[in-house]
Amino acid sequence: EPLEQAGLEVTHLDRLTGLPEYRNGGLLLDLGVLELVDPQAAEEAHAPGGPLIVEWRALTVALLDRIAPLVRERLGLSADEFPLAKVLEGGTWATGRVVARERRPDGRPPLRIASDGTVF
Repeated sequence: EPLEQAGLEVTHLDRLTGLPEYRNGGLLLDLGVLELVDPQAAEEAHAPGGPLIVEWRALTVALLDRIAPLVRERLGLSADEFPLAKVLEGGTWATGRVVARERRPDGRPPLRIASDGTVF
């Protein structure tokens, strides 16, 4: 949208990759769409490039691509009318923040990431 506001035409918005950041991925863990093989892993800090975080992010991207059409169908909108970016901004990202605060008062992600925040 900022590029479009600057006068550039952006096409095929729905072909862009969804953000595998902790609000989207956290929502999937918090709601039980994804489950940890080892629940104890939620108590440990993980490197951003560690296997658990990489798998979590990959599954988040794949599942966002499946969630988007379900949201559009429910709203009666096409991918052009409601691209993935809008599904994320108004749906998974916002809901991820709300659910995180309901489950953890500080709103942190369900997994601890050993990072200063620049990677995720």
